[in-house]
Amino acid sequence: MFNALVVEDDKNTRRLMVQILKNNGFAVFDADNGVSALAVLENEHVDIIVLDVMMPVMDGYEFTKRLREADVTIPILMISAKQEVADKKAGLKLGIDDYMVKPFDEEEMILRIKALMRRSQIVSSKRLIIGDVLLNYDALTVSRDGVEQMLPKKEFFLLFKLLSSPNTIFTRYQIMDELWGMDSNSDERTINVHINRLRDRFGDYPEFEIVTVRGLGYKAICNDTPRGK
Repeated sequence: MFNALVVEDDKNTRRLMVQILKNNGFAVFDADNGVSALAVLENEHVDIIVLDVMMPVMDGYEFTKRLREADVTIPILMISAKQEVADKKAGLKLGIDDYMVKPFDEEEMILRIKALMRRSQIVSSKRLIIGDVLLNYDALTVSRDGVEQMLPKKEFFLLFKLLSSPNTIFTRYQIMDELWGMDSNSDERTINVHINRLRDRFGDYPEFEIVTVRGLGYKAICNDTPRGK
C-alpha cells in the first residue's frame, strides 16, 4: 500500500480528496497547511503529495520550495483554483511534478497520481524497460538485442525523461529548465538538436517514438508500458 499526503486548507475538499485516495487503495495522511505537512513528513513515510496552493501559515509554493531545497524528491501533484499559465509555471519552476485546476475530475486525479507514482518508481530504480529496450540511468546506456549504446548525458536524460512518462507532453520550457537550467546560455534550438539526434539513433526502434506536438513541445509514444527493474 502506498502512502499519500493531502495538503489542503478547505476542510470539505480535503475530506473529499482523502476519501478518493482511500477508495483507490492509498493510506492517507492529511494537513491543512505547509507547516503541518512538514511535521507529517518528519514522522511518516509518504510516496505522493497532493497539494493546494493558497493556504494559511505556509502556502503550496513555499512548501514545495522547502522540500526541493532539502532534496526531497517525493512526487507532488498541485491542485489549485488558480488557472493562469503563470501559476502553473511558478509551481513547475519550484519543482512540482504535475498541476490540475479545481474543480477537478476524480478519475483524472487518480490517473495522474498513478502516472507520477510509476514515474517515481522508474527514476528510483534507475532502470527503465520498454519491451526489449533497457535504459540504465547510472551507465547512460541504451541496450537492445545485445547492442549497447552509451549516450551523452543530456541526450540520455532527455530520452529517460520522455520515456518515463509516455504520452505526456513536455514543453520546451520544462525541458530547458530541468536539463539545462534557467540560467543556461542554451536556447530552444539546443533541444531541437538533441531531439533530432535521438531520432537518428533510435528511429528504427519499434518500441517507442518521439513525437513533436506542434506549438507545445515533445512526447514519447511507447508500444509497451515502461517499467522499472
